[in-house]
Amino acid sequence: MEKEILDCINNNKLIMPGELIGVAVSGGADSMALLHFLNENKENLDCEIVAITIDHMLRGENSIGDALFVKTYCADNRIPCWKFSVDAERVADSQKVGVEEGARIARYGVFDKLLQDNKVDKIALAHHLSDQAETILMHILRGSGLNGACGMDFVRSNNYIRPMLNISKEEILKYCAVNEISYVEDETNVDTTYNRNFLRNIIMPELKKRWEGLEQNLVNFSKSCREDNEFILSHIKRDGVIIEGKMAKIPLAYFHYAPSVINRIIFDTLNKINVYQDIERKHIELIKSLVDCDNGKKISLPCSLIAQKEYDYITIYEVQKRELVESYPFKLGKINFGGECIIEAKRTKDTQLRPSHLLMDYKKIPQDAVWRTKKTGDRFTKFGGGSKSLKSYMIDKKIPNRVRDFIPVLAINSEILCVLGVEISDKVKIDDTTTSIVEVSQKEIIKKNKNS
Repeated sequence: MEKEILDCINNNKLIMPGELIGVAVSGGADSMALLHFLNENKENLDCEIVAITIDHMLRGENSIGDALFVKTYCADNRIPCWKFSVDAERVADSQKVGVEEGARIARYGVFDKLLQDNKVDKIALAHHLSDQAETILMHILRGSGLNGACGMDFVRSNNYIRPMLNISKEEILKYCAVNEISYVEDETNVDTTYNRNFLRNIIMPELKKRWEGLEQNLVNFSKSCREDNEFILSHIKRDGVIIEGKMAKIPLAYFHYAPSVINRIIFDTLNKINVYQDIERKHIELIKSLVDCDNGKKISLPCSLIAQKEYDYITIYEVQKRELVESYPFKLGKINFGGECIIEAKRTKDTQLRPSHLLMDYKKIPQDAVWRTKKTGDRFTKFGGGSKSLKSYMIDKKIPNRVRDFIPVLAINSEILCVLGVEISDKVKIDDTTTSIVEVSQKEIIKKNKNS
């Protein structure tokens, strides 16, 4: 087993010299075996490790006890350990998902935050061969396409690694016995009301009785699916897909491809915005159905996602609760615009235009002009002349409805002087009489993971 894990790590470049690896440890046999292995081999791998244990607040004293067990083991073996508590039920309620999924969302919220803050370089997960086989079968049973049948990979998003994905449960238990590694049993693992436990405890044992080598056969099937899927994807043009953080835009023109092609483009796009779970064939069909709908039509997807038709694109984005911000007097320097973005205004002599940077005649900006969001009755005099309502202007510019209410505008009463990142009004444009130029731009504020 040890050689197989080392080969997996080296062949797939899971751990690079000098990295700090956060090991997700529940206290069960799988994660304890992984923690022990990485601690024993950290010098060979030239890495450091820290155990990360999470109390999901679901099992009362037992949950607290499991976390304490991990901390005690780490203290005895001089392994740094970080403990976190998350309210899985609250997350499940807010996300409108089951408790099992709520726990996963909350758990990965912690991991994502640690990665975002550069506290660790990677997160090591203890998924093994049996987990892989169960995942493949569960995806198929839930109506997944070829993408879901590919199962889990050794690396996800470049930050999550699975060194034991080729190791069987039996090998892990043997490793624990030989190395005298103690572990705890989660009593909920026998609760077959959870889909995963039902598959693991009821279905898989019966299938194994009839089909020898079932788990390995499922994994081999997934490898074939992955190879075929990667080959097809390599021959699909998808350069027009726009990815911006947790938002993706797929050109409507792509939806004229054959169904097998557009299905893969959608799955691949979702993966690029770090969505790997809970998307089934029915959701892909719903996304595709938006093509023939009116502009602005949207549908809800798992993982707090929305798919919406926006002019020439189908846009997929994460739902965010945002409030309209107050107004801010115009000034030179930087302004934190309601935690949404940083607006910067500075004098310049450079009249060369840059994307999303706008130039205005500083002396034409009234002293009482303010940055705010749009209001009913706002009007905008376009660059070059012609006045119309701000709403109509934004529609003409094909600015998606979901963002119109949050775009910073520079205003004097109901007169809009600048739509930040889009255009300035004719009333503040630079001309032959201009003696002072101001350049305005914005920088998005990266939000913390809401589940961390």
